Amino acid sequence: MTKTRGAVLTRRAMASLLGLAIAGGAVAQTVDDQTLPDNTGLNIPANLQIFGKLDPNIRKATAIVNETVITGTDVDQRVALIAAANNAKLTDEDRERLRLQVLRQLIDETLQIQQAKTADIVVSKEEIDQAIGRVAKQFNKSPADFAAWLREQGSSDRSMRRQIEGELAWNRYLRKRVEPFVNVGDEEVKAIIDRLQAAKGTEEYHLAEIYLPANSDQQAQVEGQARQIIGEIQKAQAPFSYFARNYSAATTRSVGGDLGWVRAAQLPEALSAASQQMQVGQVAGPIPIPGGFSIIYLVDKRQVLTADPRDARLSLKQMTIKFPANTTQAQATARTAQFATEIRKLQGCGSVEKVGQTLNAEVVQNDTVRIRDLPGPLQDIMLKLQVGQASPPFGSPSEGVRTLVLCGRDDPVSGQLPGAEQIQNQLEQQRVNLRAQQALRDLRRDAVIDYR
Repeated sequence: MTKTRGAVLTRRAMASLLGLAIAGGAVAQTVDDQTLPDNTGLNIPANLQIFGKLDPNIRKATAIVNETVITGTDVDQRVALIAAANNAKLTDEDRERLRLQVLRQLIDETLQIQQAKTADIVVSKEEIDQAIGRVAKQFNKSPADFAAWLREQGSSDRSMRRQIEGELAWNRYLRKRVEPFVNVGDEEVKAIIDRLQAAKGTEEYHLAEIYLPANSDQQAQVEGQARQIIGEIQKAQAPFSYFARNYSAATTRSVGGDLGWVRAAQLPEALSAASQQMQVGQVAGPIPIPGGFSIIYLVDKRQVLTADPRDARLSLKQMTIKFPANTTQAQATARTAQFATEIRKLQGCGSVEKVGQTLNAEVVQNDTVRIRDLPGPLQDIMLKLQVGQASPPFGSPSEGVRTLVLCGRDDPVSGQLPGAEQIQNQLEQQRVNLRAQQALRDLRRDAVIDYR
């Protein structure tokens, strides 16, 4: 079992639209005779023979999927973005392995888009633009600035648009062709509610997964790939969901591998055993399961229908001191020590603004923070604080040093049973995911794929 704490992000790649723009605006012309205009200044024979054929808009294909071309450029640009997003320096071996993984993802995307079109599903440019805008916002950039950043990384937004199109088209296909045929009866829902009541006090886990399929001939190869992915997760700053979106073959890929809250008894035996040994923030794998290997990430855990102190909502004031760009480490250490001394003099939340003024500190307030939503080390600290007390200083010279002052706490009530509708929706989604996996396997099996 290996350990890491996730964070998140995105990936993708693209090729220039210039060729399409030129092709779209060109008008073919015919010449009736073999004569050449006299004003060309070129000594070109009238009766010439072309040896070979050249089309500058055609790139060498890596694969042709049911007549849809996936070029080496498509693969390279998405690889470039993955490396840039993770600030990773790829060795030649790493890059080649990542190319193979990206190629499989592009093939799946192509199959999903093609299948959606058979159901008359079209994702509009406006919808993709909106999704691109949301992604750009995560990077604190405008869509135009984000597109420019992608180009700087050796990528572009075409591959990102392609991936967004694939995810939206496939989700709509499932809603149109799969979900209407998934039914959950009232008796099934009642049985789950009864089991929840019987399981009160037992632990359940919020898990995310990366699933890698493998037949009997691929076991060693896929297990090696899984170990490489775990290594990348450990080295990277991106969250687990980022890697799930890139590498997982499960339909949960579109939601960052999120499995939601599950109990050990609901999981395959190998995954159940691993989840019970994990701490929040850990990654485990590769775990052999029927059909392949799984990598799982423990997002959180709790007890069924039992109030969890970490669900308490806090009223907080945060006081932050910033450092000038040219601050030395010694100066930062001295000011942080002064900050810690002043924190110990606080007399409840009412004195935070006054102390903040003396320190030239920024003060902000939030009344809706759950302990569960704070980083792990801060969760432990806030659980022990009394109202009016402050946390020790935390942060960095580059981002500022801060403290959290506890102004109030609303403790959680006893855990509540989920409603029948919520349980029904979860069951339906599980069955849709299963059928989606089967559908994608069928598409792969029936596809005509020409590797180049």
